[in-house]
Amino acid sequence: KRTRDRQPTMWVATTDLPTAASHPFYARLNRLLSEQRFDDFVEQACATFYAETMGRPGLPPGIYFRLLFVGYFEGLDSERGIAWRAADSLTLRDFLGLALDEAPPDHSTISRTRRLMDLETHRAVFSWILERLASVGLVKGKTIGIDATTLEANAALRTIVHRDTGESYQEFLTKLAEASGIKTPMRAALARLDRKRKKKGSNDDWKNPHDPDAKITKMKDGRTHFAHKAEHAVDLKTGAILTVTVQPANQGDTTSLDQTLAGAVDHLLDLKQTTDQAITTAEEVVTDKGYHSRRKIRELTEAGFRTYISEPDRPRQSWRGQRAERDAVYRNRRRIRGARGKRLLRKRGELLERPAAHLYETGGMRRTHLRGHANILKRLLVHAGACNLGLWMRTTFGVGTPRGLQGRVAVLLAVLHTRWRYLSSRLSAFVTAYDRHRATNLVSSSRALARCALPEIGTCTTGCQ
Repeated sequence: KRTRDRQPTMWVATTDLPTAASHPFYARLNRLLSEQRFDDFVEQACATFYAETMGRPGLPPGIYFRLLFVGYFEGLDSERGIAWRAADSLTLRDFLGLALDEAPPDHSTISRTRRLMDLETHRAVFSWILERLASVGLVKGKTIGIDATTLEANAALRTIVHRDTGESYQEFLTKLAEASGIKTPMRAALARLDRKRKKKGSNDDWKNPHDPDAKITKMKDGRTHFAHKAEHAVDLKTGAILTVTVQPANQGDTTSLDQTLAGAVDHLLDLKQTTDQAITTAEEVVTDKGYHSRRKIRELTEAGFRTYISEPDRPRQSWRGQRAERDAVYRNRRRIRGARGKRLLRKRGELLERPAAHLYETGGMRRTHLRGHANILKRLLVHAGACNLGLWMRTTFGVGTPRGLQGRVAVLLAVLHTRWRYLSSRLSAFVTAYDRHRATNLVSSSRALARCALPEIGTCTTGCQ
């Protein structure tokens, strides 16, 4: 028998335990948070949620928020996945400040801590990170870009119930079939009956009993699903996220814009008072064509904003009795057709779409595992705060994510390979030119020798001597 059962030792000295080199990104991030006294801030902000002697030992606030940061940097969508990753990685244990003999928190501890901490505490952590960004000049505030996206909810369409009666969709279809004369409706008959109905997925009639905040909507890939709407405002000068909101998915962009823009303005006003940086309070608003509305553009203009909102293709409009709306829309059209408007719209595609991709695609928040707008917004606020930390790290150290170092190595190898190929080609060309030049010199030398030898040969043949 080649393999034998090994009996584990009873006592192991901590000095004998294996240690691994921490990831340079997490080491720098921990150093940055320590210099800014992040743990002291969250300990003070969360003091009311912890008791001295009652209950099981709680999860320290610094570790809790660092776990949510890990969810963004590692692209983990669920708290269970975050707990598994923290238990599996020595690097993350070092980032969390856990010793090798300490057990990492499980997902139930993380979720319970999230439920006990209120929404304002998570919003305070996001504001703290934004304030640190403003202190190093990464928040300007003059031009704000706003965009929204849908997040797939943790709810299934097969579990919907009627808002008035509480019956399921199957029971509702069965009653419709019996009322139409079908005594024993089968599944195929119910499918045919349901296919002919119009507006069968109305949010006014149906809801999900497990997540009432989720709304039936069409996703970006064309599927119909329960979803939530996440909207964020970004500083188009630096790319810093100013605010994040979660709203019903069936709410239009022109309606949800007010809450997001008000949140961004409030954060800018607070930063203007708490920092000594030159911060402008939101003079320009840049959005895509989903926010274009004559009433909304007029309201933004009257509020003192310059709008750069893309205009969809529409036929000739009638402006009877809407002179203020007409003037506002025409001024917006003139601005977006100018050089500055085109530059801002291009920057919107760069600095507004990129944070959305970081948050929801690589960050793992395209599908939520939480229910209720409050719970989702708690996670999303810390998620966006981690994205701002990545911007701070990218500005300070040149790398904004742990995986960015892998890209740096690949880029370095690609540059070295390109330089080697270039030098090899230049060396080959030099050698070829040198050989050609040497061959040319040899031919010229041989011809010169031949010309010098020809008179002597001629004298000898004629017999003059």
